[in-house]
Amino acid sequence: MTDLHVAYAGHLSDRVYDLYSRATRPTGLEFDFTPLPPVEAFRRMLEGEFEVGELSLSTYIIHRSRGDERFIAIPAFPSRVFRHRAIYVNTRAGIQAPGDLRGRKVGVPEYQMTAAVWARGALQHEYGLDPKEMIWVTGGLKEAGRRPLVAVDVPGVSVEPVHDRSLNDLLLAGEIDAIIAPHAPPAFDAGDPRVARLFPDYRQVERAYFERTRIFPIMHTVVLKRSFYDEVPWAAASLFDAFHEAKQNCLQRLRAVEPLPISLPWIDVEVEATRTLFGDDFWPYGVEENRLVLETACRYVEEQGLGRSLDVDDLFVTERAESKRSTVP
Repeated sequence: MTDLHVAYAGHLSDRVYDLYSRATRPTGLEFDFTPLPPVEAFRRMLEGEFEVGELSLSTYIIHRSRGDERFIAIPAFPSRVFRHRAIYVNTRAGIQAPGDLRGRKVGVPEYQMTAAVWARGALQHEYGLDPKEMIWVTGGLKEAGRRPLVAVDVPGVSVEPVHDRSLNDLLLAGEIDAIIAPHAPPAFDAGDPRVARLFPDYRQVERAYFERTRIFPIMHTVVLKRSFYDEVPWAAASLFDAFHEAKQNCLQRLRAVEPLPISLPWIDVEVEATRTLFGDDFWPYGVEENRLVLETACRYVEEQGLGRSLDVDDLFVTERAESKRSTVP
């Protein structure tokens, strides 16, 4: 029987590379991988261009909480990042600690974006800073005119869209005091002394956060069109198994010491340090393996006025294949 063609969009990383190269193939499916920058993949997936695609976790939760049933997720998570590192400040604004953001203007590309949800959650629960205590300015980080994926209107929170200037320009001009964004502002990358991270020692801060909470924030998940899933429900299990296998292959490659798997001289030291802290499978897939993180994400979405409370189990395909859950030997 001919394999069923499936079009997928998402960013290309070591965790999904075997799917892109077809070294790993979902059973029964001809997997057509279109590599795209995340935001473009999200937008085109929401527009219905692909049967399967990578999607911002917060965007998915918000859509589902509003009754949008166009998509159903499998518990594969191509992107995870700690977000303490994502907070940048104008060095002339006198911001030395998280509490100094109180009453300030904070730029963010999209108020509801997953990076901002996690950063606000950390600021609130680790440092006592409520999102309502800041003025939020939305817009393009590098260029003006960014359109949000989801329209939001949060009671009690000031959100001011800016369409004609970039957040980077506003920060340099002192018209906003800080930025929360998944990418560094161009001025920071250029070494401009007017821009710095709120947490210069973010690695230690993020490590302490993980040791305290056991949360390694999930940024993106993989979703299927509901219509596609309803027609071929077995495809969800096949896709989950393939994403899991590709990720496990990646973790195994990272253990290699000769030749080095990527161009970092001490990658083997970093991998061992990561395994010591996180465990052998430091990028877990599956609902149970990530229940704490997923429940926290859902709670933050509700707390921040972006959507109603959801049961994590309702977000993911329940008939999925059981995860192999094997640790890397």
